[in-house]
Amino acid sequence: MTSFDPWSFNFFSMTLATLAIIVSKSSVTVALPIEFRPSPWSLAHATFYGDETASETLGGACGYGNLFSNGYGTDTAALSTTLFNNGFACGTCYQIKCVESTWCYPGVPFTTVTATNLCPPNWAQDSNNGGWCNPPRVHFDMSKPAFMKIAQWKAGIVPVMYRRVPCVRPGGLRFYFQGNGYWLLVYVMNVGGGGDIAQMWVKGSKTGWISMSHNWGATYQAFATLGGQSLSFKITSYTSKETIIAWDVAPANWNVGSTYTTDVNFH
Repeated sequence: MTSFDPWSFNFFSMTLATLAIIVSKSSVTVALPIEFRPSPWSLAHATFYGDETASETLGGACGYGNLFSNGYGTDTAALSTTLFNNGFACGTCYQIKCVESTWCYPGVPFTTVTATNLCPPNWAQDSNNGGWCNPPRVHFDMSKPAFMKIAQWKAGIVPVMYRRVPCVRPGGLRFYFQGNGYWLLVYVMNVGGGGDIAQMWVKGSKTGWISMSHNWGATYQAFATLGGQSLSFKITSYTSKETIIAWDVAPANWNVGSTYTTDVNFH
């Protein structure tokens, strides 16, 4: 007679997206990685801003700074308020394909962009005639190079189908520091998987975990004295709710104005 193994039963009866086995006796948590899945296709519209150099896309409401040097390139888009979600959509990735327009390039299935900016409302114009990013419209204001992959730029605006997809990033999370001796502001970049962040904590080598608050875009802040300590970070994905830890990201002699890389990321 084969004995019943509850551990094996739980393993095979739960999905990979929800499986978490907690061993309370030893206080060890074992969780399988959560893989972000594409969303269904939905209808929206797309325009573009800037020129072929995409120089006007640098900076932006997400705080990624120089999109070229920070790995985002020209395949980026500004999201309407409805999609931007107060900055929690920063870093999310979308497949976009032009549909039902003579301006669409035939044979182009889609292009993939990362959300790096906000397309703000323009209440001086009608939502269907210039106020393309007015709520509740779902709209992508793409870089011109990205737009030109799916449609002729002379179109100005085209209907599109879009869906969220996993962000495929080379390497691990990157953290850019700003602030002072009593305030740490961290720009989180190169986020894989869902691309977004819901919560973040920092741990100094002499402290416990300190909760960080959302500042704006993809930045999080902690009001704490952390100088002279090596720093680790704990990050929770907004979409998948998965939490990962990046240990010893920055050495004890870390400096503001510096970027620190890790070997961990979402998938």
